[in-house]
Amino acid sequence: MQEGQGRKMKVKKGWLAVQVGTPEEDGGCERFVIPISYLCHPLFQHLLDKAHEVYGYHTTGPLKLPCSVDDFHHLRWQIQKHKSHQHHHHHHLSTSLSFNSC
Repeated sequence: MQEGQGRKMKVKKGWLAVQVGTPEEDGGCERFVIPISYLCHPLFQHLLDKAHEVYGYHTTGPLKLPCSVDDFHHLRWQIQKHKSHQHHHHHHLSTSLSFNSC
């Protein structure tokens, strides 16, 4: 779920607002609302570790993630693909995936 620029909406229970991208990117930073279940996924946990290295723990507003918008879209696709695949086949995801800026 992606929200409009400059419009802050209340985040529903079970969801988390994140901000990805950089001001240098064409679209700048974008805000997304993601399910909190992402927090348990190894790929997202890796991104959270990077966010801690870059921004620390104390930030205001949405959780900032050091990732391009395109890479974040790819990350979400990988998580959804894994959830769907795991649900049907109970396979495990390799954590060796990498992203350009994540």
